[in-house]
Amino acid sequence: MFYYEVLCFSCKKTFKVYEGSLKYKQAKERKVKYFCCGECADKIRIEAILSFMNRN
Repeated sequence: MFYYEVLCFSCKKTFKVYEGSLKYKQAKERKVKYFCCGECADKIRIEAILSFMNRN
């Protein structure tokens, strides 16, 4: 199975994106590769939801 190793812009760790996934397709087509690993994506999503809920 083919994969690309990309750098998470948030935690600066390298992770693999495997063939058939959306991130793999984006990594293959893009020249500038800013990606977010699964853990950081979840943290960002939770922070956004909490921020939205705490609005007055």
